[in-house]
Amino acid sequence: MVKNGFTLVELMITVAIVAILAMVAVPSYTQYVRRANRTDATKTMTLDAQALERCYSQSFQYTNCPNAAAGALPSPQGKYTVTITIPDPLVPAPSFSITAVPLAPSQQADAPCQTFTLNTAGAQGATPAGSQTCWGST
Repeated sequence: MVKNGFTLVELMITVAIVAILAMVAVPSYTQYVRRANRTDATKTMTLDAQALERCYSQSFQYTNCPNAAAGALPSPQGKYTVTITIPDPLVPAPSFSITAVPLAPSQQADAPCQTFTLNTAGAQGATPAGSQTCWGST
């Protein structure tokens, strides 16, 4: 007599294999998603810097630029809060600084890249890991 089907032992071995694969795959996928979401901050900051430079080329100051007075705003995907800071419009060399901090809980757990910065000179920064890791150079 031939019996068809699975034994309980075979089923438990299959479940164990699936659990081991999930233990490996889920953290890797989560880290990949966090790295991909960093582009929400870097893209937004780069576009804001370009808009500030276009405005500066017309009025020779950053203070009258539309996006400079907006304050802290969420990024388009809602993962970061982006803030534009213009120190003092009366200094001989006007400047700006753009900062992005995580807003979404998923990005707040991104320990290597908690804060992104971009300034007038185009210097990219990130803490605590550094700009090469967080801005996508490596």
